[in-house]
Amino acid sequence: MSSAHRIEPGSGARLGATWDGAGTNFALFSAHAEKVELCLFNRDGRRETARIALPEYTNQVWHGYLPDVRPGQLYGYRVHGPYAPEAGHRFNANKLLLDPHARAHSGEVRWHDSLFGYKVGSPREDLSFDRRDSARSMPKCVVTPDASSWGADRRPRTDWSKTVIYEAHVGGMTMSAPHVDEPLRGTFEGLAQPGTIAHLKRLGITAIELLPIHDFPDDRHLLDRGLVNWWGYNTMGFFAPATRYLMQPGALDEFRVMVRRLHDAGIEVILDVVYNHTAEGNQMGPTLSFRGIDNASYYMLGDDPRYYYDTTGTGNTLNLSNRRVNQMVLDSLRYWVEDCHVDGFRFDLASTLGRRRDHFDPHHAFLDAVLQDPVLSQAKMIAEPWDTGNDGYQVGNFPPGWSEWNDQYRDTVRAFWKGDAGQAPALADKLLGSASTFEHDGRRPQASVNFVTAHDGFTLMDTVSYNDKHNDANGEGNRDGHSHNLSWNHGHEGATDDEGINALRDRQRRNLMATLMLSQGTPMMLMGDEYGRTQHGNNNAYCQPGEMNWFDWDGVDDPMVDFTAGLIAVRQSRPMLTYERFLHDSNGNPEGRYVHWHRIQGDDMNPDIWQDPERRAVAISFHGKADRTLYLAMNAGPEPRELHLPEGRWHRLVDTAADLATPDPKGEPVEGEVPLESRSLILFEAAE
Repeated sequence: MSSAHRIEPGSGARLGATWDGAGTNFALFSAHAEKVELCLFNRDGRRETARIALPEYTNQVWHGYLPDVRPGQLYGYRVHGPYAPEAGHRFNANKLLLDPHARAHSGEVRWHDSLFGYKVGSPREDLSFDRRDSARSMPKCVVTPDASSWGADRRPRTDWSKTVIYEAHVGGMTMSAPHVDEPLRGTFEGLAQPGTIAHLKRLGITAIELLPIHDFPDDRHLLDRGLVNWWGYNTMGFFAPATRYLMQPGALDEFRVMVRRLHDAGIEVILDVVYNHTAEGNQMGPTLSFRGIDNASYYMLGDDPRYYYDTTGTGNTLNLSNRRVNQMVLDSLRYWVEDCHVDGFRFDLASTLGRRRDHFDPHHAFLDAVLQDPVLSQAKMIAEPWDTGNDGYQVGNFPPGWSEWNDQYRDTVRAFWKGDAGQAPALADKLLGSASTFEHDGRRPQASVNFVTAHDGFTLMDTVSYNDKHNDANGEGNRDGHSHNLSWNHGHEGATDDEGINALRDRQRRNLMATLMLSQGTPMMLMGDEYGRTQHGNNNAYCQPGEMNWFDWDGVDDPMVDFTAGLIAVRQSRPMLTYERFLHDSNGNPEGRYVHWHRIQGDDMNPDIWQDPERRAVAISFHGKADRTLYLAMNAGPEPRELHLPEGRWHRLVDTAADLATPDPKGEPVEGEVPLESRSLILFEAAE
C-alpha cells in the first residue's frame, strides 16, 4: 500500500468525488473527526493500493485533490476521532466507510463481524472496540464522471390532474418476462425493454413509481434465514443506484437509458426514496458510512447519546435539522432530477423529514427548501405522511405543493365494498378528493394520492381472497405485518375452485379498481393488480425473493387488464373526473361544475339518510356547463336494486357486473329504471 500519490488542497465546495477532466477532488463532511484518510483500491476492490490523508479542513469539510485519479477508481474513507458511544461518537478508523455522496458502488456488503465498530458478542456490547479491518467485507465507492448529454430527451411533464401512478419493483417487474433476455431480467435494462413499456402503455398509466433503487444491503438476519431485503427500504447510499439492478457496476447509463425510454413513451419516473433512516440500524448495527463519519451529526440521538432517537422503527433516524445532512438530501434529490431526469419522488415515512424531534413542523427547513428550490419545486413531491414517533400521523398536514398518500381513502373504500356499516358519508368525501382533509391553503384534489393497495399490504386479489394475513414464510411467526386489513375472503380463505366465489371476487376487484379510477385525486395502482397478482395472503412480503413478488407475464391476457385500461381511458377522457378543483353539491366554480347526491330510488339524499348506518347504495351526478352529465351508482349491499336514472337517456361507460369499461359506449342508450346488481358499480353518461 502506497501513500505516494501527489495530493493538492482541492476544494470543499462540492461534496463527494468530482472528476474535472484532469483529476478528482474529494470532499467529505465531518464536524467531529480529527483526521480523514482516503483509501484507493485496485480494480476488483480487494487490495488497498493507497491511503492518503486529506490535507485540508474548511467549514467542517475535509478535502483534497488528486491529479492522477480518473473515473472508475474505487475508493472509501477511514475517519479518525473519538470512540465514545456514551458521548454520541463512534469513530473507528479500522472500518472502511462509504462516501455518502458517492454516485456508484462496486460490490456488495459481505457480512462479517468486522463490519461492526464494537466486538460482537462482548459483554460490553457497543461500548467495546473492534480493531479488525472491514475493507474486505465492504463495497467500494466508484469515481464517476458527470452525466453526458441527454440529447433530445423530453420530460413528459404530465399535469397532476392527468397523472395515474403505477407502483412497481424494478426486479419483480421483469424477473419472469419472456420478452426480456435472461441476463437483463430484474434490472433497469429489463424494465426499459419495449415489451415491458408496451404493457404500461396498454394500461394507460402516466407515471411509474419505483420501490427504492438507492443502493441497499441484504440484512444479515434475513440472509441467515434464506431471505433478502426485497423492497429495499434500508439505504446505504443516496446517490448510488442499487448494484443488483445494474448489468455492470457503476454503469449509470443503464438507469438513464431506462428513464429515456420511459419518457419516450410518455411515462414519468417517480422514485420511492428513504431519507428518514439508513441501513446502519441502532447502536448494535454495523458501521458502513454515516455512523463512522460523524454519528452525532448524521443521526438524531436520544437523551442518552449512546442511543438513537428512533421515529422510523428501524433503529435510527436521520437528523435533517443538521444543515449538512439537510444539504446531503437536497443534493441527492437534485442529482436524480438534473443528472438522471427523474420526474418526482415518494418520500418514505416523510413525517420524519419535518421533525422537530418530538413533533412535526410543516415549516421545517427541509420542507421549505424543497418548495423554494428552482429545480425541486418543479418535480412531483409525494409524502408518506406518517412515521412511528409522537405526532407522526400527518395526513393532510404537509405544505401546499406536496401530495400525500391517503391511507384513509384505502380504508374507507375497502370497508364500503366489504359491506361494513356506516361507510357512506366517508365514502362520499373520499370520492371527491377527501376535501375534508386536503381542501385548505389552496391545495387541490390531486394532493390526495388515492390507493386501495400498495406494496405494503395485500394485493388487490388478496384483499378479496383472505380475511387474515399469512406471513409465515417471513420466519417471524406471522407476527409481522398489520392485522387491520379490511379484507374479505367471500366465503373461503385463499384460492378456491368455487366458481361463485371466484366470480364475486372478480367483481369486487373491478369495484375497487373502478372506485379508484373514478375518484377525484391522484390514483395509484399496484403492479400486477391489473391481472390478479397474489402473494398468497402475505401482507408484508418485504423479504421474499421469489415468484411471490414477481409480475406474472402469463397474466397479461386476463380480462381485468383490459377492464383496467378501459377505466383509465374513461378517466382521462372525461374532464369532470380529472377536474383540478374540489367538487361540491353547489355551483361554485368558474366552469359551473358541481355534483349532486341521490338515493338510488331517484330522490335526493338528506342528512338523515346519510346517517343511516345500513346505507350501502348511493348515487352521484356530475354536472358542468360544457360537460355531459355523468351518473355514478354504487351498490355494496348483498341484494340487487332498481336504479332510477335521472330524466333523459344514458350510455353505460362502466359496469362492474358486466365487466364493461369503455370511453366509447356502443349500443342504444337506456332510460328510466335499470337493474343495479348486488355489489356492483355503474357509471352512466348522458346521451346527446
